[in-house]
Amino acid sequence: MALKQTMTVFEIMDSAYVNGETIKQLFSAFPGVTVTTQTVSGEEGSTDFVKILVPGKNGKSAGGTAPTFGIIGRLGGIGARPSRIGLVSDADGAIAAVASALKLAQMQKNGDMLTGDVIISTHICPHAPTVPHEPVDFMGSPVDILTMNKYEIIPEMEAILSIDTTKGNRIVNHKGIAISPTVKEGYILRISEDLLRIMEMTTGQLPVTFPITMQDITPYGNDLFHVNSILQPSVATDAPVVGVAITAQSAVPGCGTGASHETDIALAVKFAVEVAKEFTKGITRFYDEAEFEHIVTRYGSMKIFQTMGNEPVM
Repeated sequence: MALKQTMTVFEIMDSAYVNGETIKQLFSAFPGVTVTTQTVSGEEGSTDFVKILVPGKNGKSAGGTAPTFGIIGRLGGIGARPSRIGLVSDADGAIAAVASALKLAQMQKNGDMLTGDVIISTHICPHAPTVPHEPVDFMGSPVDILTMNKYEIIPEMEAILSIDTTKGNRIVNHKGIAISPTVKEGYILRISEDLLRIMEMTTGQLPVTFPITMQDITPYGNDLFHVNSILQPSVATDAPVVGVAITAQSAVPGCGTGASHETDIALAVKFAVEVAKEFTKGITRFYDEAEFEHIVTRYGSMKIFQTMGNEPVM
């Protein structure tokens, strides 16, 4: 069950005063869990980046050999104050990431320690700007996407779930969660069968996926359309990245309040926790390594899509 952890984190974040230290205090009852926070300022304010390490019994943080798993809560901000009061839809990714960490910490305290380390990262910003976007407005952020990637993508992460509200579109007409194909080094690969299996198990429904384009896996700021920032972590790491979208049937603005659904966020948490269990144990794969080597041999590197590319000729 993950609803209790989701609601706990939801209530903590639904505040104009929440910051990184607030999240750090949430984990004070779990001495085995390490939480660090850092305030970073940009042109439109500041945000607190939070990193949570939940160690595994054979985790690399203690000299072990088990794979390290990453969960990133991707968002612009959890609040759009002063223009809007309360928690915005864009906060879902941060809530899901911290709730996943809280669930893993409580499991560890209750004797259920994962095999490998899990690193969770996100940022806490209750006063973020909004950005015009079609079909509905997005949340902005006090810091740019390069800064987010710098603090949220930890080199030790060997596979990453990027959890993000993905309601501001007409592409996914489903209320709940959906996953993307695996993205690695500029390639959009096939959807992981292991992740589809886990999704079926945790939701009790047929798996739901969402389409992505080459534009979506390029860096922000290149004058191309992006469905949102869910796959921006893929531009800053060679680790495989899968987006976990928290979705709605209708197009909902990221800056909308009263638009978060606790049960849908809890589904993302359950999914992330189960993937963490299996990945750190070496059971779940995000992609076929042999097939990836073969596609690179045939078609070459696609890492240019992780960069700003060539300057357009004027």
